Amino acid sequence: MKIMSFNTQHCLNFVERRVDYDIMAKAINDLGADVVGLQEMFSEGEGAVFGNQTKILAEKAGFKYYYFAKAIDDADGPYGNAIISKIPIVSAETIIIPDPFPKRAGGWYETRCVLRAVLENGLTVLVTHFGLEPDEQENAQKTVLSLIEDKKCVLLGDFNIRPDNALLEPIRAKMRDTAELFSAPRLSFPSNAPTMKIDYVFTSRDLTLLSADIPDIVASDHRPYIIEIE
Repeated sequence: MKIMSFNTQHCLNFVERRVDYDIMAKAINDLGADVVGLQEMFSEGEGAVFGNQTKILAEKAGFKYYYFAKAIDDADGPYGNAIISKIPIVSAETIIIPDPFPKRAGGWYETRCVLRAVLENGLTVLVTHFGLEPDEQENAQKTVLSLIEDKKCVLLGDFNIRPDNALLEPIRAKMRDTAELFSAPRLSFPSNAPTMKIDYVFTSRDLTLLSADIPDIVASDHRPYIIEIE
């Protein structure tokens, strides 16, 4: 089974700068993904500009099951994480990451969330997108740590932190960082000429990890990250 993390930047073609579901679906299908955790997706609702992007992308890519997890109501509509799956989704929920209070930095703050989905085969998939500021990232780390399960669990997403960040160590203590399989460092952002790795996939240690890669695919501003488990 292949599991993928993909920050789509609301399905924006990185080169042509237009919403392009076809290029996102092609990236997903070319890699043979069975389950995809998505970040930066819009949905239907008040002020919606793009419509239900999760449903549109799922149908384009030939996925039957999907769920959208709203983090905020953006000016262009509900915005957050999503999952599309070829395996039936038994349950799905949205867990909001608490905003820092008081805010310690003067940068960009945005409420984030974790999507928790349980698949028919018993696998729990956690999809997240950490904030940009350190205090946001601390809250995000605490939230995902509370949701990690010892068995049949995958955590993935755009963490907005680099591999040497100390916030990752408690997660690595509980789960396997699939980047351990890389024969050489693989970077994920920006997709055309990446300079950093900020996207991650972790698995519970009971799962047999067969492969992991961040392929040289330019579709969104992030490269996709795909793993295969037995």
